[in-house]
Amino acid sequence: MFLAASNKVKKLLHLSYLAHVGAADLRRGHDDVVALLADLPAGFKLLVDLGRLDSMDTACVEELGRMMDLFDQHGLKQVVRVVPDPVKDIGFNILARFHYHHNPQITNCKTMVEAEKLLKL
Repeated sequence: MFLAASNKVKKLLHLSYLAHVGAADLRRGHDDVVALLADLPAGFKLLVDLGRLDSMDTACVEELGRMMDLFDQHGLKQVVRVVPDPVKDIGFNILARFHYHHNPQITNCKTMVEAEKLLKL
């Protein structure tokens, strides 16, 4: 499952990856992400929560790249990923090198508490 939410006041887009995520989950969520981005200004922050992710299909790589391109075009400033288990990082750092051309600040952390501090929420 894939969920997207935003906080306009804090200029934050929050993506949660839960249980098993397939490419179809990301395709279904794409329109939600586009709509949420419309309400966020350039310079927004991205919180990626992998804490409840069990597995992700390799077919998700293309969809993740499309989303990263979209974030980059919209003026992404900072990415904070919650990755409690390094095995769950399915290559976000590698994808970022190819899709984030405006070099947002990227940090991985183990807990949401750490993420909150990094994002100054």
